[in-house]
Amino acid sequence: MKKRLRLFAALFIFAVAIVACISPITTGDAQPSSSNDLATIVAMTLQALAPQAAPTGVPKSSLSLLPHSLYFLGHDSQAISQIYHMERDGKTKTQLTFEPVKVGNYDVSPADGSIAYQVDNQLILVNADGSNRRVLAEGAPDPEMGGIYHPTFSPDGKTLAYAHGGLNLYDLSSGASNLVIKDQLTDNGSGQMLPVETYSPERYSPDGTKLLVALGHWEVAPSHAVYYPGTNALVRYAEVKDYIYCCSFHGRPSWTPDSSSFYGVASVHDTAYQYGELWRVDAVNGTVTRMLNAGSGTINLPTTPYLAPDGQLYFFFGTYEAASGFFDAPVLNLVRAAPDGVTGRTVLRNENFRMMEEALWAPDASFVIVATAPERSWDQSGGVLELYSLDGQKSPVWLASFGQQMKWGP
Repeated sequence: MKKRLRLFAALFIFAVAIVACISPITTGDAQPSSSNDLATIVAMTLQALAPQAAPTGVPKSSLSLLPHSLYFLGHDSQAISQIYHMERDGKTKTQLTFEPVKVGNYDVSPADGSIAYQVDNQLILVNADGSNRRVLAEGAPDPEMGGIYHPTFSPDGKTLAYAHGGLNLYDLSSGASNLVIKDQLTDNGSGQMLPVETYSPERYSPDGTKLLVALGHWEVAPSHAVYYPGTNALVRYAEVKDYIYCCSFHGRPSWTPDSSSFYGVASVHDTAYQYGELWRVDAVNGTVTRMLNAGSGTINLPTTPYLAPDGQLYFFFGTYEAASGFFDAPVLNLVRAAPDGVTGRTVLRNENFRMMEEALWAPDASFVIVATAPERSWDQSGGVLELYSLDGQKSPVWLASFGQQMKWGP
């Protein structure tokens, strides 16, 4: 403080000396007052010494931990699953739904933040703040058919895809719903209808021209296909004959940034070991590129792949020997590699993510949010939400005590 006062005094004396030396001769009609000049200089000096406030209207990026708002399912005071919204600061959390029974699958519009979700036997649409609740579809699901709805917004927010008797496309502007692919059912001979094939939306491609669809079957392996809304065409991936299929395992399938293909983990259901291989499926012709195939006696476990805009593939990866006796990967690392999953593969952090239930990648892959189960249990479907920077230097950032079905908002 004393240093600042001495600096002010020195500048003040200097300013007075300058004014004293100013010539009274001017070239204009009016002669400025020396006292006015002195006042101006002193004011400017005081302004220079005063602490400067941040300019208004400038984003405070240091306060934004997240690139977008974060949505997830959490538990309310009655332990009922509800939709929660977290601000970009990574701290401010708001409960958006207040349903008497648990909320199921949901999605958030990238355009305006409106939310579509399944509760009980209804498909509900609400505004971004949870208001204006209205029912879009209703009907009791057949227990043999599995769940219903699985709402999925298009990137422009104009269309909502959902499953109900098949694949439906709902136009948000007109309120019209169109059943574009009907579920294929068969009578088992006793009047019970069994699904030959059902259709449930998974996620739109980044360019909005394609929709990844999960195919369900009765006593046949599930699979995925690409639906083209513009042509009503369904492209299945090429047949693989060794009883391995994609992409219902170890994280949801993920589109490439150019919308040309998608990544997923392929495996089988009837195995005691946690394992899989990476598939990249061409969206145009269904050609499958198989990567990280298990070698003789070696078990690989990739999960939650994401091809980032930088052209690198990010995923979690574990490998171990079948003879080791492990029924779960002993170590699951966070890694980065070339698009083949092998070239240049590098471990980015030293944590073991074995207890991970799901993960959400930052759009630029600068970090990943992980839901970690508090204990190993068959019925875990979420966990503690923490943010892990991919530079490997920063400690994890705690976000919430429990969450699942994490999604980015607008």
